[in-house]
Amino acid sequence: MIAFATIAFAGLAFGVVLFLMASGLSVTMGLMGFANLAHATFAMFGGYLAVTLMNAHGWPFLATLPVAFVVTAAAATVLERLIFRRLYRSSQLEQVTLTIGLVFMATAAATYVFGSDPQAISVPAWLSGDLVVGGAEINRYRLFLVVVGALLIVALILGIERTTFGAKLRAAVDDRRATASCGINVDRLFMTAFFLGSGLAGLGGALSIPILGLDPNFGLTFLASILIVVTLGGLGSLRGTLAAALVLGIADAVGKYYIPWAGAFIIYAVTVALLLWRPKGLLAPR
Repeated sequence: MIAFATIAFAGLAFGVVLFLMASGLSVTMGLMGFANLAHATFAMFGGYLAVTLMNAHGWPFLATLPVAFVVTAAAATVLERLIFRRLYRSSQLEQVTLTIGLVFMATAAATYVFGSDPQAISVPAWLSGDLVVGGAEINRYRLFLVVVGALLIVALILGIERTTFGAKLRAAVDDRRATASCGINVDRLFMTAFFLGSGLAGLGGALSIPILGLDPNFGLTFLASILIVVTLGGLGSLRGTLAAALVLGIADAVGKYYIPWAGAFIIYAVTVALLLWRPKGLLAPR
């Protein structure tokens, strides 16, 4: 049981990272109706930004995190203003075609600038090593991820579900014209949502480096996982996205430890089983 608790906690930390990277896509795809497959690239951008600040400029790890959030969000907002906003009323095929093209462009650009080798960073000493809690060994960095992730999760869910901003956003998605007739700037509303979602992806990418690594294929490698989390949780449901991320994170860690020959198949098997049970997602909005 102690070994299982240790493994499950590692999966919990992985699930938190998945949620941070997928939450923005849950907003843009589920609430705004925009299929942005380039979302995982924003996470890669945040990761490379943190690596550059630490390795090339000597920044401490914690100082890179808010920069990864803000700069990624700002860069994504520029894309939203210049490109993405033109596709909000387009078909999902057009949205997918454009954004997957951006993924391949970002992969090539990262390879050209940083090379194909995986990047590494050093976390502070107080985040290294393990803590022994009740006989279970808990990695300090994963504990840090869970605590930070929990705070961000609560803030995000409350911000979308319990504020006027969230109500305006849902109203704009349901009926853009009626919302605009009430004096609400819908373009600015979508831009703000895109800013927050992309920033969280960049932050998740920076936080994930010590446990997931970072290379130019990051956006492609984790695109499938992020899409699975959003779909399994239910489009537009942040609570469902959280539940799906934690379930898949724990299933992945436990499965790879106890059934190593199955590899990544565990996540897909769990996904299929859960979608057969809940075809619209675990907590799909009504």
